Amino acid sequence: MKKISLLLLLCVLFSVSAVLAQDVSITGQVTSAEDGTSLPGVSVQVKGSTRGTQTDASGNYQINAGSNAILVFSFVGLGAQEIRVGNQSIINVALTSDDRTLSEVVVTGYGTQSKRNLTGNIAKISGAEIENVPVTTFEQALQGRAAGVQITSLNGKLGQGMQMRIRGSSSVTASNEPLYVLDGIPLTSSDQGTSTAPQNPLADINFNDIESIDILKDASAAAIYGSRASNGVVLITTKKGKTGKTKFNASYQMGSSTPTRLRDWLNTEQYVELFSEAVNNSIALGNLPANYLTGSTYSRFTRYAAGDEEGWRNSKFDTDWQSEAFQKAPMGQFDLSASGGDARTRFFVSGQYLDQKGILISNTFKRLSGRVNLDHKATEKLSLGVNVNLARTENGRLSNDNAFSTPLQIVALPPMTPVIDPRTDQLSGNYTLYYNPLLNRDFSSNLSTSYRTIGNVYAEYKFANWLKFRSEWGTDLYNLNEDQYFGKETSRNTGAPNGQGFSSWAQITNYTTNNFFTMGTTLAEVHDIDATVGMTFQKSDATLNQVTGQEFPSNSYTKIISAARITAGSSSATNFSFLSYFARANYRFANKYLFSVSGRVDGSSRFGENNRYGFFPAASAGWLISDENFMKDIPSLSLLKLRASYGLTGNAEIGNFDSYGLYRGDAGYAGVPGQRPEQIENPDLRWEQTTQTDAGLEFGFFGGRISGEVDYYVKTTRDLLLNVNVPGTSGFRTQLRNVGNLENKGWEFVLNTENVTGAFTWNTTLNLAANRNKILNLDGQVIEGGFINRAVEGQPIGSFFSIEYAGVDPQNGDALYYVNEERPDGSLDRSTTNDPNVAQRTVIGNPNPTLIGGISNNFAYKGLELNFLFQGQYGNDIYNGGGKFQSANGDFFDNQTTDQLNRWRQPGDVTNVPQARLFGANGTAESSRYLQRGDYLRLKTATLSYTLPNTISSKIKMDRVRLYVTGQNLLTFTKYTGWDPEVNADYLAGNIGLGNDFYSAPQAKTIIVGINLGF
Repeated sequence: MKKISLLLLLCVLFSVSAVLAQDVSITGQVTSAEDGTSLPGVSVQVKGSTRGTQTDASGNYQINAGSNAILVFSFVGLGAQEIRVGNQSIINVALTSDDRTLSEVVVTGYGTQSKRNLTGNIAKISGAEIENVPVTTFEQALQGRAAGVQITSLNGKLGQGMQMRIRGSSSVTASNEPLYVLDGIPLTSSDQGTSTAPQNPLADINFNDIESIDILKDASAAAIYGSRASNGVVLITTKKGKTGKTKFNASYQMGSSTPTRLRDWLNTEQYVELFSEAVNNSIALGNLPANYLTGSTYSRFTRYAAGDEEGWRNSKFDTDWQSEAFQKAPMGQFDLSASGGDARTRFFVSGQYLDQKGILISNTFKRLSGRVNLDHKATEKLSLGVNVNLARTENGRLSNDNAFSTPLQIVALPPMTPVIDPRTDQLSGNYTLYYNPLLNRDFSSNLSTSYRTIGNVYAEYKFANWLKFRSEWGTDLYNLNEDQYFGKETSRNTGAPNGQGFSSWAQITNYTTNNFFTMGTTLAEVHDIDATVGMTFQKSDATLNQVTGQEFPSNSYTKIISAARITAGSSSATNFSFLSYFARANYRFANKYLFSVSGRVDGSSRFGENNRYGFFPAASAGWLISDENFMKDIPSLSLLKLRASYGLTGNAEIGNFDSYGLYRGDAGYAGVPGQRPEQIENPDLRWEQTTQTDAGLEFGFFGGRISGEVDYYVKTTRDLLLNVNVPGTSGFRTQLRNVGNLENKGWEFVLNTENVTGAFTWNTTLNLAANRNKILNLDGQVIEGGFINRAVEGQPIGSFFSIEYAGVDPQNGDALYYVNEERPDGSLDRSTTNDPNVAQRTVIGNPNPTLIGGISNNFAYKGLELNFLFQGQYGNDIYNGGGKFQSANGDFFDNQTTDQLNRWRQPGDVTNVPQARLFGANGTAESSRYLQRGDYLRLKTATLSYTLPNTISSKIKMDRVRLYVTGQNLLTFTKYTGWDPEVNADYLAGNIGLGNDFYSAPQAKTIIVGINLGF
């Protein structure tokens, strides 16, 4: 019996040892077959069993399997592979990807992650979506493509500033712009020029080089960037070389632009009618002397007729001044790129030349850029690489919207004024009501030239399958030269009788180094852990030199060296630095329970010595409900994921020395040099801090043919950085302190559908977002901005605050306003008055939209494709600050919009336009009369293309031949009566000055034709 028992025991042990011998530990890495990049989140399953795991952030995996087992590698958007284990212990796999791959792997900052395993909110836009869009900067191409991201062009001038708001405005006086990071390098993105019309440094980037753009929106996604992430983070990844033969791609496009909209202005006959009536009405009311028509004051009219006193009455001239402000606007663009490589070295090289004229006279934009991206595998463990972008950009600038020399202010000139003065055969200058902007076109130049070098080098060492280290060093060198010359003909505007010149040179050197470890492993086949820990340092130095000269011999001499007098000059320098430490850990249990934590310690030179460092943590969790066993019986459901996050981010975008006590050098008394105090110190100054809670639901049905996500978030910012009044005994007026709170709440909705599949395909993408902004506390302060904007407690930032227009008194034509005064019993007096000084100011509008969104549709059939994108916003108001001059019922001699012909003329008339009165100020006070809804829906982009069949293109030795026609801003649906509802007057644009229109150029409608060649 003992022998039998011993024999059975030996058999069991032998069987167990055999089983154990069959199970071996398999490790490896899963990469993309196209470019060799690692793929996180790939499912690795033992076929026919429940045993499985996923690749970590570096694409590595570990799993136990027998020699006869078959491993199945699969990922959404990738072709699955099955590999028999055999005697292998290391199995590396390269999966073939399709066009959907980019939408499944997102860049998270210092790494990548599978969209499936993501617990934060990141919006991804592929480079293919914005390629060859006829705009000068990539932000314009992003409009309407990401939920919760509002992008506004200030006006239609080329190269001008942009505003991007991610989930609303998070600050009152610090920056509300996101942090832009290109291949790991934080970019200089704020205006560095000297003009009050901001220009956009991001226009130096050729967005045809972009592989993808990832917008980090919630705290979980963005907290890895800590104190610079309150406004969101925009991660830009450029294209890499792909393994295989060298492939070339060449493209050329050409087209032209026109204004999206023109306004109707009075012609000479209408002008004479309105202003003759306005003069007579003012005389009748006693506001003008009875002899005004024949007195010397009336010389304004005789000047219009260029010496012919009766010429204006006879309509001798009838000038359409609006048409003079615009020009023919052709554009051309050529791109050439090459990419390829082998198992060890991959490269991407590109170049671009863009030459575009703006729709406004003298506005031009040229960009010459080149890029080299190189990745090399020196050994099995060591990889090296370099990314370099060089660009030279020339921007023919224009004056800001508030300058008489800006083109669109030309519409104020009466139509009876001739363009060419018949007495001199030259441009009308001294005989126009205001300065004639055409003089700037012909006798001035305003050119900004930037030289940009953005690059980084990296080394990555793989210690083991689960551990690697990466070191990056990058720089953003930005040199900006502004060169202006104004000839003697422009002296009415400049005050310089013999010409004026100006030159400035700004140099910004921005250095960054990132050093971090990435770790990832799988334990017991159900615990997947990956982590990142590292440090980063950034230093930025900026210098500015500028000089002004006057009195030039002639217009042939335009450089400062030819000026007889140097009238002004200055130089300045500034700098800032950041030292940061960061960490992130992701944990997955059973491939369906997801957890993530991150934190960053930031130190900044900008803040007080008592608060130099800040800590910004975040945590998030996700649950893949669709992977639960109880959901397996729902075949139509392909994905259901619940996620939530909470975290703290900061805002450090203030002046570089705002916390310091500063002194300024001064000429002192009688030219003796000295110094004086300029700013009171605040050693306790600290970061603005934004806490954000986000809850989201991701879903997919029918194998992913219907997918989307819904998010709700609450963002609360505290410790706002505000200038607070201090006692006069301190010797200063204000001190920058941490005071106040504001809040953003909102919903985001994204829906993707594959409506039709097969030979004919139709896909739709819809995104909608609703945000509510509210200032909770400003310590009682009211901060003004724009024309009538203000920041005040209990209201959205930038709310319009003014008196309320009540229409026209039908008996006498007076403009009326609501009194809006609180009575002793607490009720509101809604009676009307014709005296704007009696009416009480109140909140009359909100420049922030309540709903923004976009919808795109893509149709394809046998090489023929049609893609179009509608973009729009709803619920915002626009204040037309130029209305009190343009639509003022004859209050002054400015030409008027044609709707002013609907003015009150006799008792009983019911109209919204008061009686015409020259110098009568009848209805021209700042009021809701010039406030309108800014809702619009715009056909932003439409492309019709045809790709030749391979059977044809191969005969001409081409891999790809694609012909296309693209239109930008083709249709706009709006009730706003100004030039364009997408507007924010450039000289007022800011956190508070929102939604203002002041002779601001409309967006351009552009149509181009192009060809892409691949060979």
